[in-house]
Amino acid sequence: MTRMGRWDHGLGSAGRGLNVLACAALAAMMLLTFADVLMRLFSRPIPGVYELVGFLGAVTVSSSLAYTSAERGHIAVELLVEKLPKKWQLLIDGLVAVVGSCLFGLVTWQSLLYGLDLKKSGEVSLTLGMPLYPVLYAISVGCALLCIVLLADGLRSLRRTRSS
Repeated sequence: MTRMGRWDHGLGSAGRGLNVLACAALAAMMLLTFADVLMRLFSRPIPGVYELVGFLGAVTVSSSLAYTSAERGHIAVELLVEKLPKKWQLLIDGLVAVVGSCLFGLVTWQSLLYGLDLKKSGEVSLTLGMPLYPVLYAISVGCALLCIVLLADGLRSLRRTRSS
């Protein structure tokens, strides 16, 4: 296996692993919501479900970003770009991916800094008293992996412009 092949394989494995986490978080959100609605029928709502669903929603979204991007699962509007020559399409794809990587690099950095601040201050959620920083760390990990996937895709597209 080539060095780039191992790199892509590692990114794919990490993306799939985080996607499994996203699926588990989504299933937990559904089960918690169902249980809360069911318990409300008996006038016994589950305390903190709103907080937990919010935390799990953040984990679900951030953990699924890299896998979805690697699988090209996002919606893309290419009305103008698809009419351009292949070399220009690759160039635009590469530049957009590199810019996206920079953006998510900033999101990663700021999420991590915010998580560190929350840990240092000891801030907790209002109802359950759970620490908030693990959610920010999860967002950082998901965005960091997306940053790497976008950068790899962008560099691959830019490299292919030379051969087109």
